[in-house]
Amino acid sequence: MPNVAPHKLSSVFATDRPIVQAPMAGIQGSRLAIAVSNAGGLGSLPCAMLSEEKIEAELTLIKSQTGKPFNLNFFCHTSPQADPTAEAAWRQLLSPYYDEFGLEVKDIKDGPARNPFTSATADLIEKFAPPVISFHFGLPDAKLVDRIKSWGSKILASATTVDEALWLQAHGADAIIAQGLEAGGHRGMFLSDNIDEQISLKDLLTAITPLLHIPVVAAGGIGCAADISAAMSLGASGVQIGTAFLLCPEADTSSVHRHALRNQHNAETALTNVFSGRPARSIINRIIDEIGPFNPLAPTFPLAGTAIGPLRSHAESLASGDFSPLWAGTNNKHCRDIPAAQLLAELATGLAQRI
Repeated sequence: MPNVAPHKLSSVFATDRPIVQAPMAGIQGSRLAIAVSNAGGLGSLPCAMLSEEKIEAELTLIKSQTGKPFNLNFFCHTSPQADPTAEAAWRQLLSPYYDEFGLEVKDIKDGPARNPFTSATADLIEKFAPPVISFHFGLPDAKLVDRIKSWGSKILASATTVDEALWLQAHGADAIIAQGLEAGGHRGMFLSDNIDEQISLKDLLTAITPLLHIPVVAAGGIGCAADISAAMSLGASGVQIGTAFLLCPEADTSSVHRHALRNQHNAETALTNVFSGRPARSIINRIIDEIGPFNPLAPTFPLAGTAIGPLRSHAESLASGDFSPLWAGTNNKHCRDIPAAQLLAELATGLAQRI
């Protein structure tokens, strides 16, 4: 039997409740993070797609509107070198859609960057001494980890396998996000690219909680109080929730994304690489259905998104999400258009009294 909630996550992060709002790049900014933090959870700001100027502006806003702990999230991927041959093949595959919309493949421009955490990033945020910094796709190098800890910041990082959880613990993480297969958005996998190694949240928690001496945060398929209670009974010290916040007014979820969530009781999802080049869970739409959820021609992360971008923009201008990354977990039926603070209070009823 797993140890039941062996660590007090709230004391690690100094929050009232051991609930982390998942950082959702491209879907939310500081408004949602502030609302969740002020309501007693750990609000998160996704920073990987933000410019330095935008990160500083958002941080300034957060610091001015909450005195509670918050989390900054960054990626730790290696920026790829463009492969002209691979890009040409990808654009050729997508060219029928460009023809359909009257768009020109030759006019494709670079999309939003996804920047890894670097020493320049640390220089930018050091004066803010963020209480928590979380990472996706591993951790930055040891010198940067030590530098972050010198500010008094706690480090949170995503693991999708036992090996990743043990690696993160050994390399300086203060808590681990156990990201089950059910989770929406990008998989945090970094030690292997074998999607067959990805397992359910229940199986992941059962496997890793007896092995770790730091808190484990359950993520994936958690949408209501009962789901939280179930995760805590498996040894989690807290939970991370993203999809359930997508319809909150504080989120910047697009109209087509909101429509997809509102108009199906439980929208069907799939893991796909077509929007970015890395496995991520999205609601199934036209592009996933027609070229397959995993297409071998998709360029390396994040380059696949460059040629998808104009198709997405055109379709969204017509109120269509056919080419949009509609990130969502498998358990998306609990999304409701209610304030984030109200949602957090309702979710918190699933927390065990011992936490």
